[in-house]
Amino acid sequence: MATMTRGTLESKVVVQETHVGKGVFARRKFKTDAIIAEITGELIHDPLYTSAYCVDMGDDIALEPDPPLRYLNHSCDPNCELFVYDDDMFRLYLVTLRPVQPGEELTIDYGWPADVAIPCLCGSKNCRGWVVDPEELPLVLEREAKKAAKAKRNSGKKAGKAASNGRSKPAATI
Repeated sequence: MATMTRGTLESKVVVQETHVGKGVFARRKFKTDAIIAEITGELIHDPLYTSAYCVDMGDDIALEPDPPLRYLNHSCDPNCELFVYDDDMFRLYLVTLRPVQPGEELTIDYGWPADVAIPCLCGSKNCRGWVVDPEELPLVLEREAKKAAKAKRNSGKKAGKAASNGRSKPAATI
């Protein structure tokens, strides 16, 4: 069972620059299953709403988190997760998955659907290569394989056209 940690949010975390922009870092140690804080912000009831920071709460509702927790970055090997404790009230909490040391960046797995997946820059040894729900990774890999095959076919057509455009030697193919 997760337990709430004592102290103000400012005593627990700090925002610092990372290789992907801003990130949230621990100011102190946290045990496994520690509730670091409630993620507060504006609830937006709009199925088309999107932003760089919004959290999909389901049922066409998004949470636009307040700083500093709006700067939580993705990792394929996260040390935290978002947990809803009260479905009716949409109360969302940041909870540790393992012990966290002072100075360590707090990360979550965004678990995005395959249709909005982007290349991952987390750098973890377990990196999937894509910011995507692990169960939907095969869909992304299939989509990317199709794109690569199409690009290869198209580059072969271009090389063939170049060879027939009055050049004395055909274009090299690999």
